[in-house]
Parts: sequence; C-alpha cells; structure tokens
Amino acid sequence: MTSADETRTGVWLVGARGSVATTAVSGCAALAAGLLPPTGMVTETPPFADCGLPALASLVFGGHDTATTPLPKRAEELAAQGVLPPWLPTAVQGELAAADEHIRPGGPVPGDRRATEELIADFATDLRTFARTTGVARTVVVNVASTEPDPAHGAWPASSLYAAAALRAGCPYVNFTPSTGLSHPQMAGAARASGLPYAGRDGKTGQTLLRSVLGPMFAQRALAVRAWSGTNLLGGGDGAALADPAAAAAKNAGKERVLTDTLGTRVEGEVHIDDVPALGDWKTAWDHVAFDGFLGTRMVLQTIWQGCDSALAAPLVLDLARLLARAHERGLSGPLGELGFYFKDPDAEGSALAEQYTRLLTLADRLGGTR
Repeated sequence: MTSADETRTGVWLVGARGSVATTAVSGCAALAAGLLPPTGMVTETPPFADCGLPALASLVFGGHDTATTPLPKRAEELAAQGVLPPWLPTAVQGELAAADEHIRPGGPVPGDRRATEELIADFATDLRTFARTTGVARTVVVNVASTEPDPAHGAWPASSLYAAAALRAGCPYVNFTPSTGLSHPQMAGAARASGLPYAGRDGKTGQTLLRSVLGPMFAQRALAVRAWSGTNLLGGGDGAALADPAAAAAKNAGKERVLTDTLGTRVEGEVHIDDVPALGDWKTAWDHVAFDGFLGTRMVLQTIWQGCDSALAAPLVLDLARLLARAHERGLSGPLGELGFYFKDPDAEGSALAEQYTRLLTLADRLGGTR
C-alpha cells in the first residue's frame, strides 16, 4: 500500500505546451532534484512548512493543448531565449518527456464538429484516464492557456469547457488567466454543487503586483492620485493573443480593478498593450502616476518593470497546484478567497497585497495538520 509520503498528485495544465507550463514542469523537476533553489515559490517559505503540502517530487504533470511541439523541444526554445538556464532542458529531459506523454489534444480547433457536451465529456475522460494510469490520489487542473476574449452571450469558450470537465472529473480547479473559466453564468450552480475547492482568476505576476502595493501606499498616506497610466510591451504567445483588442480588454479589466479597490475611487488613465514579437517571453511594463501632495503640489511617480512572464508565473502555478491539492485533501470546498494573493480578480474582496498575504497565512493554518 502507498504511504502518505509516497502519494502522488496530478497537475493537469490547460495550455500544457505553452511557455508558462513548460517553465513550471522544468522548474519542478529542477527543484525536486536539488539543481536550483525555489526562488519565487511562496509555498517553500517557512509559514508553509507544516501545511502538509504535496512534495514537489510527488507532482505528476499532464494536460491539454492544441499545439504539437513536444515539451523537451519547447524547453530548448525557452533556454535559447534565456528563460531557462541553458543546461536545464538536458538535465530534466526525462521529466519533460514523461509529462509530454500525458498531454492530450485540446480543442475546439477549426473544423471540430463536437458539440459542447461532447467536448466536456471528452476532456473529462482524459482527466480520468490520467488519474487511472498514473495512480495519482487527486488531480488539480490549472488553466495557463492564452487569454481569450470575453465570449458572446450564451457561448461556451474553451476555458469554460475545460473548467466544466474539471468539475465533472472531480478535480480542483485554478484559473490563472483572465479567461472566463468557471465564471461562465451556466456554471455557478455546478461549481457550488461540486464540493470541490477552486480559485482564480488571472495570475498577478508583474505590473498589477506592483500596483497592489503602491495603490494602498497612496491611499494610506492621503496622497490624491489624479491619473494612473501604463504601457505593456510583450511578445510570445501572450503578446500575440493580447493583440486582439477584445482579449486585451479582458486582461486590463483586472488591472483597473486593483487600482479602484486599493485607491477607493476610479482614476483617469488606462493600460496599453503592444505586441512586440522580438521580445519573446520578456515583458516591459511602464507606469506613470500623477498625484497631488500637500498644498496641492503636483508630483509624478514612474516605474519600469522588466521581467520574464513565464519565470514570474511558473512558481505561482506550482504554489497554487500544491495549495489546492492540500485543500481538497482537507475537505475544503468552494472558492478559496484566501488565495486572492495570487490573482488580479480574486474570489474575495480587497486587492491590497499585504492584506491578501495575511489571509493567505490563515489558509496555511487551516491546511496544517495530519496528512
């Protein structure tokens, strides 16, 4: 019989051959082997040491994707861009190949004649097959696919098909994207009735992370923000997806919400997103904040954030997979608002990072105990 320490946990990535997923799988293998430190992983810090989270070495990866480039090749491409260390794809080639064996064709794709119900059933079957063949105790589904535009009324976007399949297969679910996922109006009842824990949406990795810290600073110091504008330059799959104005609007909604929540009012300004293919997986985010000080003195704060989207997102994906797996093991269900620390559009009120971190620590206490 398998002991608690040997229990394996499945992580099913929607968008499994994308940059974030490839970085997460590569990074997990590197950390499990002791090749690199767990920089950026909140669940590897002391407050989470006694939570009973699944060990990184126990995670088994699979997923859905419409892309066909194998994970070992994707890792080589990311290493060539400087996202991964140049030696890492070779060092973890076995783990990448093993995960790639568990990736199934996604959809719908052009010409796909399957109806909504058939797509959901097929995706749920893939999840059950993965659990049966790998012997994992539970599987957490994490959506890391490219951003979708908001769907037309009544339509079922791909993200919601995958979310519905996760519920049907009895899997905890995380929406790391701004796409609809479980937020589809026809899924609210099913999510509540599932008895599963879930969290989302839209991972907070860069520009919005900074806003969730700076916004409360202005509010708490009684400095009046007159305008807050920004620009994002990015390439890769996200850059191409966000070149669609509808997809960009879905992304920007979360950025604006954080400012409104933390400042207590809506201010002038918006974020412009520009696709620059030459940047690949790297992003530059610029913010310009116009504010008033004492006696109406006008001042400006400007920030520049230059980072790698995949390297910022991947450790959070691993954190969330471990936290949701443990929450499921402990019998928690429904939206886990304490995980708002990770999201632009969380399942709980309040967008200030310090307050969200305090709530995250309360979840760590809830998760502790005997496995």
